[in-house]
Amino acid sequence: MNSPQFTAEPSPSPSDADPYPHPVPYDVIIAGCGPTGAMLAAELRLHDVRVLVLEKETEPAPFVRIVGLHIRSLELMAMRGLLDRVLEHGRRRPAAGFFAGISKPAPEGLDSAHAYLLGIPHPVIVRLLEEHAVQLGAQVRRGCAVAGFEQDDEGVTVDLADGEQLRARYLVGCDGGRSAVRKLLGVGFPGEPSRTETLMGEMEVGVPQEEVAAKVAEIGETNKRFWLRPFGGGAYSVVVPAAGVADRAEPPTLQDFKQQLRAIAGTDFGVHSPRWLSRFGDATRLAELYRVGRVLLAGDAAHIHPPTGGQGLNLGVQDAFNLGWKLAAQIRGWAPETLLDTYQTERRPVAENVLDNTRAQMELHSTEPGPQALRRLLTELMDIDEVNRRLIEKIAAIDIRYDFGDGPDLLGRRLRDIEVNQGHLYGLLHRGRGLLLDRTARLTVGGWSDRVDHLADPTAALDVPCLLLRPDGHVAWIGDDQQDLDAHLSRWFGKPAN
Repeated sequence: MNSPQFTAEPSPSPSDADPYPHPVPYDVIIAGCGPTGAMLAAELRLHDVRVLVLEKETEPAPFVRIVGLHIRSLELMAMRGLLDRVLEHGRRRPAAGFFAGISKPAPEGLDSAHAYLLGIPHPVIVRLLEEHAVQLGAQVRRGCAVAGFEQDDEGVTVDLADGEQLRARYLVGCDGGRSAVRKLLGVGFPGEPSRTETLMGEMEVGVPQEEVAAKVAEIGETNKRFWLRPFGGGAYSVVVPAAGVADRAEPPTLQDFKQQLRAIAGTDFGVHSPRWLSRFGDATRLAELYRVGRVLLAGDAAHIHPPTGGQGLNLGVQDAFNLGWKLAAQIRGWAPETLLDTYQTERRPVAENVLDNTRAQMELHSTEPGPQALRRLLTELMDIDEVNRRLIEKIAAIDIRYDFGDGPDLLGRRLRDIEVNQGHLYGLLHRGRGLLLDRTARLTVGGWSDRVDHLADPTAALDVPCLLLRPDGHVAWIGDDQQDLDAHLSRWFGKPAN
């Protein structure tokens, strides 16, 4: 067999492959510079797409909320060379206890080289992803709110709140659960409104830590929406059920926290000196469409759900990872006819599943006798390894299999970060291109070499002869026949360049 070879060609620059001769200032305007918008901007810039990100807020959020990056999101960071940078700012914890807060150990042998949860401050992950996008050439403008838009056959004209007009080929709404883009687009957002609300904040307490810990342990036996956790610097993260559902535009007061703490715990713990206070509900909604013409939705603009299980940020970042290379292909002019439509057909069912598992988890959080009995039963069932593993894989998003047609179970799934002769697999995906892993060392990517890299004789860890990876790391083809490979290269990467 031939010696290992890795072949790659640089992506074409805009001047080399711009299919649109008429002047349009931007290829894509993204509304919202949260994790989803910033990740999407970076993915587009890997393919030399001209990107402008509009963020209505002039400054990042003043409060620090800890979010968790699950296994699949950590894999995506590794695929783009971001993981080491992210790990510097986070704290690892076992991949366990996600589903409804039921405490069970992490299953052994999870199928990932990054089988842990990373807790990281929300403003930090936003900053890191925005810096990544800007370093790749994305433009970010703050204090710019989308007030309207009109689309035609060639692009989208975007009206800003200050009266300025901008022009782009596509517009993507990554502007949160109250998305202006979604509302202006007229896309339905059916689901359930909030039935309960939870107060969340960061403040100091006036009693010893031991007293706090004892009371929290007592109440936490039945109330999973209640906790006080030391946050550092003398502050505590405080979460407590609200008295009812209020206008989320109105932030809660310290008195609201005191009142609810006394109602549930019999003491307000002497809370004082709040750093920030907020509330969140359990509304669950899913956009009817992810795309209407040249306007698309991603992240919370497309789906909202309760934060139980910590899936929201992860779901949005994974939306961006799925959409980025497809939208770039459309703009670069090589996308197969239906490629961009696969964004909705692949990602909307994933969101449906997340909404369903958060609905189930919220029921298990109820203090009513029936849900508590069901919680005890599920807790017992989770002692079975396969049950525990299945729920962890669901929350961590490593169970996803896109429908690519009949084939081996690996087809449509993401491939873990295996060792290859060039180091690690994910290190070969930093540029956001497809990749052929060829154990036969006799296949070729031919006219697709400007979009797909080729690694001959990659590793003995694979138990298939060859496989084709999409830029998002999902297996698009398995086999050893050149003609069959060419058909699948055409399916995902369009016509060959020559």
